[in-house]
Amino acid sequence: MSAPAIDPVEPQYVSWLGPLAPLVANSEVTEVMVVAGRDVYVEVNGRLMLTPITFASEQEVLDVITFIVESTGRRIDAQSPICDSRLPDGSRVHAAIRPVAIDGPLLNIRKFVRGPLHMQDLIRLGSCSESAFGFLKACVMARANILVSGGTSSGKTTLLNVMSGYIPSDERIVTIEDAAELQLQQRHVARLESRPPSADGTAEITLRDLVISSLRMRPDRLIVGEVRGPEALDMLQGMNTGHDGSMTTLHANKPRDALARLETLVMMAGYDLSPRSIRAQIASAFNVVVHLERMRDGSRKVVQISEISGMEEDVISMQDIFHFTRTGLDPEGRVLGGFATGSIRPRIMDRLADRGLEIPLELARVFPAAIQQAQ
Repeated sequence: MSAPAIDPVEPQYVSWLGPLAPLVANSEVTEVMVVAGRDVYVEVNGRLMLTPITFASEQEVLDVITFIVESTGRRIDAQSPICDSRLPDGSRVHAAIRPVAIDGPLLNIRKFVRGPLHMQDLIRLGSCSESAFGFLKACVMARANILVSGGTSSGKTTLLNVMSGYIPSDERIVTIEDAAELQLQQRHVARLESRPPSADGTAEITLRDLVISSLRMRPDRLIVGEVRGPEALDMLQGMNTGHDGSMTTLHANKPRDALARLETLVMMAGYDLSPRSIRAQIASAFNVVVHLERMRDGSRKVVQISEISGMEEDVISMQDIFHFTRTGLDPEGRVLGGFATGSIRPRIMDRLADRGLEIPLELARVFPAAIQQAQ
C-alpha cells in the first residue's frame, strides 16, 4: 500500500541526502527506511508506508550511506558492511551493504525529535499517566538507579531523555553511547561515543572501554544509552560503588526478561561468576525497572513500572507499582486501556524521606496513605 503524498519541507542541511532530504526534513516522518536500494518506506504516526520516492541507481544509495558514515569518522565497505552512525542533528542511522545485504543497500534513519520533550508531552500522547510519571520523577530526584527496557522503537531513549530532565543542574553527568543521540538539557554533561576499528589500523573503542573510563571522571550520574555487552558488569560495579541515580536502556520483551538478559550480558565479561552472585549484584544495583511496548496501533506506552525489592533465594524479587491494562480497540483501531496502581507502598518514599525531599504531587495523589506513613 502506497503512502499518501508527503509535503516536502525545506531540507536545510540535509540536502546531501538526495531523494531522502524532504523525508528527513519533514516533521511528520519519524523513520525513513530504504530497502534493497530500491523502495523507500517511512513511518508516520506509528504506521509504515511506501513512498513514491526512488533512487536513480544503487550507487546513489551507496553515496548517501558513505557520506553519512564518513561524516562521523566511521567506514562501511565489503570488509565492514554494517555500520551504526548518526546525522548532525542526532538522528540514528543504521546501514548495511553487500555482501550481507544480499539484495542491495539497506538504510534506516530514526529521526531525532526536535526540541526537548517533557513529561506533559508524553502524558498528552497517552504514553503514561501523570501519577506514573510522578513516580519516575521521584525516582530521579531520589537518585534511584533505573533500567528502561522494551522492544525496538518502543520509546526507551525518548523516556530516558525525559527522565534526565529532572536531574539537578549542579550534578556532573557522563553519557555513554554507541551513536550519540541523547538530548540532555543540563550544561555539565560529558558525552562519550564508541568508535569501531578503522582501515588504517586505528583501534576500536568499545562501550566497555568507555564505561571503565567514565568511572574515573567523577560522575555524579552515569547514563548508558543502551547496554548490550560485557560493559554490563562494569556498569553494575559502578552503580554498586556510589554512582546512584544512574540510568540505562536494554532491549527485552518483558521486565523479567530484561533482568535475565542483563545477567547474560554480565557473563559475556568473561569472569567466573555464579548466576546467584550476578543476580545479587543486579538486585543491589538497580532500584526500578520501567518497561515500554509499541502497541499494534503504533503508539508507544509505559506498560509496567516495578521496584526491585531484593533477592528471594536465587530469584530477584520485584513489586509492580504501575501497569497498563488493555481493554480493547476504538473504531479507528487505537488501543484502549488504563494505568492501574499497585497496592504496595513504593520503597522510593523512604529514599525521598532520607534525602529530605518532598514527594511529587503527581505521586502524592495516588499514595496518600504512604504519604501519611512517611510523615
